[in-house]
Amino acid sequence: MIGWGSIRPTDDWARMLQGDKIWMAQGDTPCYLLLKEANRHGLIAGATGTGKTVTLKLMAEGLSQAGVPVFMADVKGDVTGIAAPGEDSEGMRKRIERFGIEGWSYRGCPTRYWSLDGAGGVPIRITVSDLGPDLLGRMLGLSDVQQGVLSVAFRIADDQQLLLIDLKDLRALLNYLSRHVRDFEMTYGHITTQSVSTIMRQLVKLEETGADKLFGEPDLDLGDWFATDADGQGYVNVLDATQLVNKPTTYAMFLLWMLSDLFETMPEVGDLEKPKFVFFFDEAHLLFDGMPKELTDKVIQVVRLIRSKGVGVYFITQSPQDIPDDVLSQLQNRIQHGLRAYTPAEQKAVKAAAQSFRENPAFDSREAILNLGTGEALVSFLDDDGRPMVVENAKILPPQCLMAAAPADVRATVREGQQGLMGKYGTAVDPESAFERLQEQAAREAEAAELEKERAELEKERAALEKERAKAEAKAAREAERKAERRERAREREAEKLKSQLMRQGINMVSRNAGSILRGILGSMK
Repeated sequence: MIGWGSIRPTDDWARMLQGDKIWMAQGDTPCYLLLKEANRHGLIAGATGTGKTVTLKLMAEGLSQAGVPVFMADVKGDVTGIAAPGEDSEGMRKRIERFGIEGWSYRGCPTRYWSLDGAGGVPIRITVSDLGPDLLGRMLGLSDVQQGVLSVAFRIADDQQLLLIDLKDLRALLNYLSRHVRDFEMTYGHITTQSVSTIMRQLVKLEETGADKLFGEPDLDLGDWFATDADGQGYVNVLDATQLVNKPTTYAMFLLWMLSDLFETMPEVGDLEKPKFVFFFDEAHLLFDGMPKELTDKVIQVVRLIRSKGVGVYFITQSPQDIPDDVLSQLQNRIQHGLRAYTPAEQKAVKAAAQSFRENPAFDSREAILNLGTGEALVSFLDDDGRPMVVENAKILPPQCLMAAAPADVRATVREGQQGLMGKYGTAVDPESAFERLQEQAAREAEAAELEKERAELEKERAALEKERAKAEAKAAREAERKAERRERAREREAEKLKSQLMRQGINMVSRNAGSILRGILGSMK
């Protein structure tokens, strides 16, 4: 039985913030989230309609009041209401009275709206290089071989100092890689043009989903989320994910990039009195569905180590079983709303959720989970010594902000206050990057190829002329040879003719001489 009458709140409780702790729920005893333990991560789980979003808003506004900036994705459209004060109603008055809260006031939180397309808030862009080949390959659904080729492409971009800002840069790089596969294979290993072609096709599909709007400049500086207002309250950074959640891979990869970037850029700070930043990951199952082991290991590493950098991570999902055990074991602050168990698998999930709490002898946690109503939960936070408290069957306090989506005038006011950020991020820029440089190189290659083609044509013409000249020379040589042969034969004929003439002349002379001699002999005989 919940002992409401034992509560004696002070006026400070009207803000839900009690010095170094946030009053989150009330069971037999109050349930506080200690600020110094808030970076030990947490889980808000429960079936649809059990009150997870209200719990999320309550925790976020408590952190904001404590001066801790937070990030949360708005997947249903109602988180925007955290910027507006709540609405008074008879039901709210009864609820406040039941909790015994004195000095209650409705108030919103300092809020900033962000979106990927700029329609719902300040545009968010990151560069292709920032996302990296692993997360991008996951977005594209690449095989291991194709992932290897994509990693090679990023390595080539690094080695040749080619900036990969948006998808046209990556396409230009892949076209360049495809044209020079043989040039790169000796340095980077075997690269198949089939894999390059597949990556190109997947890029086209990604663009068709509109996810290409995520990439570009000016890229997001996460330091802009580490901000407080003039009163020292942390800004609540709300990402419009109402459409993005329909692209679950893009949604998960963007949030994983953000978490990884926080981990890689923030310095070690050790234990602090309160977190520097808290990250709420709604629809957390989208992150882990079908995730390769390498990326799951990365999430586990980041979640395990990022708390030492002053960052708390809270997963919001329907069942704890949506989250890998190695990640789940790092989530120390837990709020479990009701679950429904109609199948053996669901009953197993309820049992596992109940066994994750430090047992309270006053009730059976498994039965309690099955019977929790809307706005009720099993709650266990870390105590001053960092140990899980005994689980409480508790009712979640109402947030001071609006439970529904923010009305149009509140949204307009929030956007008006974001003019500085719009000046920084509102207009996309397209600096010289891989696309331009590779276009220039392709133009030079095309020019060189044209010159080479012209040189080859000239060489071909020269060779043809040489061939014709040689042919003519050969013909002339043959003709000269034939003329020489004819002259030689003519000389031979002349010589034969002269010889014949000489021979005939000699015979005649001999005949005449013989006649004279014969006549002389005959004359002497007389």
